[in-house]
Amino acid sequence: MAKVIFSIKYEVLSNKRDEFVNSIRELKSLLKAEGLESYSLFEGKTKNHFQEVYQFSSKETFDNFDDSENERVDILISKIEDFKVPNSTKYNTLYEVTL
Repeated sequence: MAKVIFSIKYEVLSNKRDEFVNSIRELKSLLKAEGLESYSLFEGKTKNHFQEVYQFSSKETFDNFDDSENERVDILISKIEDFKVPNSTKYNTLYEVTL
C-alpha cells in the first residue's frame, strides 16, 4: 500500500504564536487515528510560517481520517483557524510512488 503525506502551510498572527503552539501541542496528543503514522509541526525560517505534516499508511486511512469524531479535536481545529493570517492556508496531498 502506498503511503500518503498531507500537509497544511499557513502563517500565524505574531501575537498568537504561543497560544497557537500550545493548541497544536494539545491537538497532537489527541490525534490517534488508525493508519496515522506520524504528525509533525514545522516552522519556516520566516517566523510564524508553519507547516503541519501528516503521514498515513495508505490512501484508505487518509480518506477515513476526517470521519473520526472527537469534539475536543474539532474545538482545537476551530481555535487554530482563528490564529491564522486570513487567506494564508495552502493544502498539499502527496501519494507515494511505488518503485
